Amino acid sequence: MLQDTRKLLSTISEKLEKADSFYEAMPEIEPDLLAYLQSERVTVYTRGRHTKEIVAKYKSGEDLKEIRVPLSTTSIAGYVALSQKALTIEDVYNERELKLIHEDLEFNKDFDVKSGFRTQSMLVIPIKYKDVFLGVLQALNKESGLKYNEGDIQHALEIAEVLGQNFRYELRGTKSPYDHLVISKKISGDKLKSLLERAQNEGATPEDLIVGEGGITRSDLGESYSRYYQVPFMGFDPYHTIPAELMKGINIAYLRQTVWVPVEGSRDGEVTILIDDPSNASKIMEIQRTLPAKSYAFKVGFKDDILKYLGQGGGSGAGPTDLKDLVGKLQEEIEDVETIEEDYDEANEDEATVIQLVNKIIVEAFKERASDIHIEPGKGKTNATVRIRVDGECRSALSIPFTHVRAVISRIKIMSGLDISERRKPQDGKCVVKFQGNPIELRVATLPTVHGESAVMRILASSEPLPLEKLNFSDRNLEGIKASVASPHGVLLVVGPTGSGKTTTLHSILGYINTPEKKIWTAEDPVEITQPGLQQMQMKPEIGLNFASALRSFLRADPDVIMIGEMRDHETAHIGIEASLTGHLVFSTLHTNSAPETITRLLDLELDPVSFSDALLAVLAQRLVRTLCGECKEEYVIPEDEFTLLKRYYGEEYFDELDVKANETKIFKPKGCEKCGNTGYRGRTGIHELLVSTPEIKNLIYKKADVSEIKAAAIRGGMRTLMQDGIQKLFKGQTDIAQIRKVASA
Repeated sequence: MLQDTRKLLSTISEKLEKADSFYEAMPEIEPDLLAYLQSERVTVYTRGRHTKEIVAKYKSGEDLKEIRVPLSTTSIAGYVALSQKALTIEDVYNERELKLIHEDLEFNKDFDVKSGFRTQSMLVIPIKYKDVFLGVLQALNKESGLKYNEGDIQHALEIAEVLGQNFRYELRGTKSPYDHLVISKKISGDKLKSLLERAQNEGATPEDLIVGEGGITRSDLGESYSRYYQVPFMGFDPYHTIPAELMKGINIAYLRQTVWVPVEGSRDGEVTILIDDPSNASKIMEIQRTLPAKSYAFKVGFKDDILKYLGQGGGSGAGPTDLKDLVGKLQEEIEDVETIEEDYDEANEDEATVIQLVNKIIVEAFKERASDIHIEPGKGKTNATVRIRVDGECRSALSIPFTHVRAVISRIKIMSGLDISERRKPQDGKCVVKFQGNPIELRVATLPTVHGESAVMRILASSEPLPLEKLNFSDRNLEGIKASVASPHGVLLVVGPTGSGKTTTLHSILGYINTPEKKIWTAEDPVEITQPGLQQMQMKPEIGLNFASALRSFLRADPDVIMIGEMRDHETAHIGIEASLTGHLVFSTLHTNSAPETITRLLDLELDPVSFSDALLAVLAQRLVRTLCGECKEEYVIPEDEFTLLKRYYGEEYFDELDVKANETKIFKPKGCEKCGNTGYRGRTGIHELLVSTPEIKNLIYKKADVSEIKAAAIRGGMRTLMQDGIQKLFKGQTDIAQIRKVASA
């Protein structure tokens, strides 16, 4: 039997080699092919370079003249074309069997209805030359009603290899992505071999060397790619618009890492994908999962061109107003580097390109969930760097030509109502940019540096306060805060470094107590969050309106609750304490590291310890930690060594309250996926440390005790430190110890 099979394969190969064309050979080899596959019928699909479907090049019977199948998970041949994996089906009419392969998979019964042939079992194999997809071999109905097995798959793969060899020559395919350059005499074989070897040894890309030193144009190299991968080539077009619908919900960082971008079409029809390696079947199936559509077409492109469409390295993907395209326009304006100093100030902040660039920087940062945008000038003729902070960590976004940095900064100043003629002093302002009809509010700071002005824009995440229950407080901390703010008078402080969410927490607390019965005044610099029912005042130090003067004014305006942006000096702190002792509830912030340290810091401002101890309700210290991505975080049983470390960090005398055990309790670690940009983390949450004023704490304040005594008393009273609160959230699966250690000390 094996000998007969080998003989059939040899016969088929010989007939294909002798024939002038594949189509002419098929009628002659059909009996041998059916015998070899033990099937009733066979269909061979091919995909030409410039077609978006696979087409039946040959099929048994004379029932239908042509079958065209899109590259889609809805058809069997189309699914194999996408996945490039062998597939066997026992009964194509069994919908459950098809859905187990893929939820969208269907069998088109129209072919059977028109032909009168009843399809049952099916064996479908991708036809490839090396890794390049060329077509699909589809065998129907194994003889004697049997199922196709692994042996049949192996036989089909062997015949598919023979067909692949034939398709390659008939479709004018090549052996490698660069062969067509040699065939068309664009470059010699020896020169190409030398450049490829150098690329491998020097760590350079073959494309860079072939274009840079081989004298090959990018279009010629693109044609060579097209010949090899059997799909059209597409270069970068700065005026090509990527449909916004296709990019919705897809992480840009993920696309950059996997090097593909949707360039045409719609999700309810056909989507064209530009990809650097169309032979990568696993990537193609991942594309299908990431961007579901009815069908797919593929084009091959250079990696750097794809990254340009994704806003990296010289262009972006939503038309000529995109970030990298705009930067490219600016670069084109630099004609002579030697005389650039003479033209340094010629860029105008009112130029359309500069206006578009600034707007686009803000919008793209907003899309990436950034909290801050940093524009940093370089030394001399070095381009400026734009960095964004996402989930607390900075990452590079793009560079701006040094000739236009001053114009960009000036444009930001104009938007923020700042003085563009003053470049020697820091300035602060606020601006709003609209995106899809919604305002993006930004707090802007410009600062002089040795290389020129730098700008930092903080994106204010929301103008609405979050509900108190949404801030991820522990039950003890939430109850303590609610009990504290239920008092008619006293002082509650929220402390932490810049960017730790103090303002968000304060406004959530204000939102909790904000009722028609309460008159609430706030003094803020700047006003970031607004809510109805509050009388909010923006500080203006240039006219003498600071926290201390605002606080004195509030006391004459019949308040119930006062919120002061920061107790940064003795005068403000003293007036705040006095206001609380005269029947007002006072909220404020400080930049301190812990709740106990806040008490000693205020005592250092020479507050009266008796008044301070009577006024203090609570101190809430907080930090923001990165949270594990909910899509990809990996569960594991905590090992003994990690358990011991966490026990030491938490405090052995309190660790039993967590009710966790080594080698039993499960926690999580980061992995990385498309949703989180392969970082393993997405978003941030708060960890908290709430010191509630007790008789023991009041007595220590009166005695001006040191930080360690106050901390020990607070812990005895139920306070849990930032580290302890973070470890509690670690065991809830929200974060890991590495992130906690970045912001909290044991």
